[in-house]
Amino acid sequence: MTRRFQTVPVVNIAGLTLSDPAARQAVADGLGRAAREAGFLYVTGHGLDPALISELLSAAQRYFAQPMSAKLASYIGRSSNHSGYVPEGEEVFPGGKIDRKEAYDIGLDWPACDARAPMMGPNLWPQDEGFRRAAGAYYSAISGLARRLFGGFALALGLPQEAFEPHLTCPPSQLRVIHYPFDPHAEPDQQGIGAHTDYEFFTLLHGTAPGLEVMNGEGLWIDCPPIPGAFVVNIGDMLEAWTNGEFVATTHRVRRVGEERYSFPFFATCDYWTVVEPHPAFVSADRPARYPRLVSGDHLMAQTIATFAYLKERRVGAPATPAFGQEAKV
Repeated sequence: MTRRFQTVPVVNIAGLTLSDPAARQAVADGLGRAAREAGFLYVTGHGLDPALISELLSAAQRYFAQPMSAKLASYIGRSSNHSGYVPEGEEVFPGGKIDRKEAYDIGLDWPACDARAPMMGPNLWPQDEGFRRAAGAYYSAISGLARRLFGGFALALGLPQEAFEPHLTCPPSQLRVIHYPFDPHAEPDQQGIGAHTDYEFFTLLHGTAPGLEVMNGEGLWIDCPPIPGAFVVNIGDMLEAWTNGEFVATTHRVRRVGEERYSFPFFATCDYWTVVEPHPAFVSADRPARYPRLVSGDHLMAQTIATFAYLKERRVGAPATPAFGQEAKV
């Protein structure tokens, strides 16, 4: 399928919570069309309280306005499970590209006494209790929305709505609170985040300004501006692999970073030890498996190690896994 989309589709997902199976399936069909044809979509009717977003935005503005010394007190390199402040230049991508942004990474706040896998454990939080409350409340709410979307995508693929549930007991999904600073000297082609696909199953994004662009099947960049009240959802590497390419992880980037903006992507994934390989429903003699078998968390950890400077310095390793995604693809 050649993905010639010129705009990003919009899907109202309110029907996913209805008791009527036909209503749920109608929503799922819309999700499936968008996931196959674009790999990107807006979702409305999600029911997330707007106050959670405004409170997180206020907390983010307050946190990132602090002096660097205060922010570095929660530097991600001090954490045991990849959470905390990420200064500009910490992430280095293929070709030595450095993104123009700073961030705070937050995962499932899991007890240290029950750290079952890498990237799981208690979050490293700043001293600002308001930031912790706002980010924690948003994480909990967006996790619930992600769970509903897992069910919707399952229905879209002709599977039971609860097909993913056994793999969602304690997933290391990650919330990134990102700040793109104002730069009056930004060059026209300078980017905030370079062209890439996302590692996980799918991403839920709330942004505060234009800048996100999506590549269609013809190699053209399509604007994906914020729609009030809507979330952007994009398919990630893991869901593309699990569906044997039925759903597509679409290349995207952030441009025009002269304008200060904030973004709150939530990277939804399955449990760390979930084995990901093309589902039998999407494999046949005419359509052989196109993706290697891998462990979801190992793939995530390997990609993270390849990107973050502090992990490279620690020489933290993960089992060798076939990697894909990350760099731009058409």
